[in-house]
Amino acid sequence: MDPHLLRKLNEARRDRKAAIMLTDFADGRNRLVMKDDPVAGELGQAVEKAFRTGKSGAVEADGQRFFLNVHVPSPRMVIIGAVHISQALAPMATMAGFDVTVIDPRTAFATPERFETVDLIADWPEDALKDRPIDPFTALVAVTHDPKIDDWPLVSALKADAFYVGALGSRKTHARRVERLTEAGLDAAGIGRIAAPIGLDIGAQSPEEIAVAILAQVISALRKPAVEQPVKD
Repeated sequence: MDPHLLRKLNEARRDRKAAIMLTDFADGRNRLVMKDDPVAGELGQAVEKAFRTGKSGAVEADGQRFFLNVHVPSPRMVIIGAVHISQALAPMATMAGFDVTVIDPRTAFATPERFETVDLIADWPEDALKDRPIDPFTALVAVTHDPKIDDWPLVSALKADAFYVGALGSRKTHARRVERLTEAGLDAAGIGRIAAPIGLDIGAQSPEEIAVAILAQVISALRKPAVEQPVKD
């Protein structure tokens, strides 16, 4: 492999950026494609699908054969709030392949006994995320119901283009949240990316059912092409 391409690939992996090493079967030449690089035609469609699924493999496109070696960062889930929903969601998300972190400055909630096998940080999100900030391969789940804790990571996730941003709360609660985030300088399009009320509308009642609804919505955001989300009643 070209040392220059290998160096660029290693840099991308270190910086948690998605990349595909594309090899032309006809001549063996390699090309490094970063996520959002323009690639036309059928090959572009194959590249987009590979980034979305994270699966490597051979493809036929535009009358040629290529091998797509996909390097996608492992998805993270940052849960703001060590609440009952989080106790159910964290192990579910871990089993689904997410690197999970639970953050809550309230030490009465953020205890090792309640989150035995999870990366738990009993600190404010501003400090907890300083060394490992939210990125496009992060799902941000805010469930404290406390704007002093939830708002900063919500703003950070939207600015970082996190693939999923969700927040717990009623429509009235979210309306007040929209006012605060607008005052913080976010535009309507950005705020509109927040899934609120959080989770798929499956009629969930218990913390465990709500956790299932959230995880399903997160996986959908990760794996399916971006589509306009339906407005909830």
